[in-house]
Amino acid sequence: MLTFINNAKQAAGSTFVLLAALVFQSCIHNTQKELEAVEELGERPSLSMKDVHSQVTDSGFCKYEFETPELMQFDDVEEPYVYFPNGLKFKMFGEKGTVTKSRIRCNNAKYYKDNAVWELNNDVEAITEKNETLNTEQLFWDTKEHRVYSEKFVKITTRSQVITGMGFESDEKLSKYEIKHPGGEIEVDND
Repeated sequence: MLTFINNAKQAAGSTFVLLAALVFQSCIHNTQKELEAVEELGERPSLSMKDVHSQVTDSGFCKYEFETPELMQFDDVEEPYVYFPNGLKFKMFGEKGTVTKSRIRCNNAKYYKDNAVWELNNDVEAITEKNETLNTEQLFWDTKEHRVYSEKFVKITTRSQVITGMGFESDEKLSKYEIKHPGGEIEVDND
């Protein structure tokens, strides 16, 4: 009987030592890459919606309209934003909300809530009220300063020419713009 109790104590002690070794073995330091992956997983949207179509009105008139297949809002991050991972179509309306003044579309976008800045990415196309087209891979729209800009390659197509270059700045109506490093102009024959 005494032998059985001693064997049971040894087994329990051995089991405890084995469990302690396993616990301490699992406390290995993680690599920076592993920590970053966990941080990314921790960034979860506070709001997620599919197939969104919304209008922004002022005094009963439509000022803006946008539609997107998916919208995710991130509020619990250092710089809160709304993410449009599958593209965005955006329209600006004229006075009384009747005529579409300009349109913008892109393959994904972010809206930084604190700064009121839009970041439009991947195959960005903006069509102005003059029916001129701006194409680029990235475009920023600062709604507080009423300014649109990019540091990427841009192409502007007007009725009579195609203008290209690196870097772009304009008013938000895209009516007064400057290409920072022009690449060239091509005259277009409308006939």
